Amino acid sequence: MNSHIVTISDGASSRLARAWLWLGLLALIGSGLLAILLVLSRTPGIQDVFPLKDMFRAALVVHVDLSVAVWFMAFAAVIWSAIGREGATWLGWGGFALAAVGTAVMTVSPFLPGADPVLNNYIPVLQQPVFYASLWICGAGFSLAVLRALITTWPRPVFGAPLQLGAFLGAVAGFLALAAFFWSWTMVPRIEEKIYFEVLFWGGGHTLQFQHALLMVVAWLWIAAHLGHPSAVSPRALSALFWVAALPLLVVPLIYLTVPPGSLPHMELFAKLMEWGHPYMGPLILVGFLSLWTLRKADAHAAKSAFIASFFLFAVGGVLAYMIKGVNVVIPAHYHGSTVGVTLAFMGLAYVLLPQLGFGEVKGRMARWQPYVYGGGQLIHVLGLAWSGGYGVQRKVAGVEQALTTLPQKIGMGMMGLGGLIAVIGGIMFVLVCLKAMARWERG
Repeated sequence: MNSHIVTISDGASSRLARAWLWLGLLALIGSGLLAILLVLSRTPGIQDVFPLKDMFRAALVVHVDLSVAVWFMAFAAVIWSAIGREGATWLGWGGFALAAVGTAVMTVSPFLPGADPVLNNYIPVLQQPVFYASLWICGAGFSLAVLRALITTWPRPVFGAPLQLGAFLGAVAGFLALAAFFWSWTMVPRIEEKIYFEVLFWGGGHTLQFQHALLMVVAWLWIAAHLGHPSAVSPRALSALFWVAALPLLVVPLIYLTVPPGSLPHMELFAKLMEWGHPYMGPLILVGFLSLWTLRKADAHAAKSAFIASFFLFAVGGVLAYMIKGVNVVIPAHYHGSTVGVTLAFMGLAYVLLPQLGFGEVKGRMARWQPYVYGGGQLIHVLGLAWSGGYGVQRKVAGVEQALTTLPQKIGMGMMGLGGLIAVIGGIMFVLVCLKAMARWERG
């Protein structure tokens, strides 16, 4: 049996994977509704007709947290549940229950009094007790999911099945990120709010990017194997590349042990970790490209479309990372490209997993085109932001605060708005495709 092929048993882990997939899908639905407000609040012409500036910041906080924090962690739990061994199911269900409650509380928090937004990086917050409670509840839930993943995906032997190893190393990154969040919370003094939350989530946020990147590659290789083109790289060599990609994670506890969290050197070291650490992913990215190349003559499939769009957007995001100069919208252009690359990989793997988890097959033209619509819209969105950043448009502002005074600035942000709306359509298509498949329940 090819070690790149993953077989999912119809046991407790499969039921957990289905539950986590539902949570991730619901988070995307909520995030997509808020994305409409975000796009309209920054699109020239529309922003003047509908004064959405005040709503923009609160919507942005919950949009980011649902579409990045909750969706990514929920789908990570899908992967860990589907690929891992049976056992410790109480951890899985306990984690799911807490994460579901936390997500529900987070979703309603902007509509309650005192929702003062702080647009810090990684996990933006609303300064409000209800929102703080939602973060703690979600954090507890995802911590249990990560703990179960460490137990059930532990590699046996060390150079065993490469995809399970990749999932395990992703869980290690998730564990270190959650530990970093808690460590920073205990050590960072409560200072001016914007600065406090920036430094609070800085170390853990940077660490979490390794989890997303590792699981993205797992998704790529899983898709390729499912479509009949498993990686030509030997399982042992591929496992070694996963270990190499995870090596920078060893630096995370060293930084926390040697440099006080929240200090300028602490933040600079984590910025350097991103700059110097992510190139260790290079060989795995190359393996992903080679797998994508072998799929060029494969039959059309929704997962194949997602793989193509994912790789391209992730590559664009990586290139834009080296074009950042100053604090402008080139920064969100970079992370939108990178995070959308991860999202598309997860979308493609969702198409693979749906029938394996007992739902219906993903078929039809809409499913095949959905990744291109979503990815194409996001590409226009990203290029519009990158173009505008080159002309000095600042990030995290909306309406007249953007100070769009020149034609190039307006063209760039107009592209951003158009691309964002197209991406919203693509996101709706993904939800509809999944709901259609999930309505065709095939197991008792």
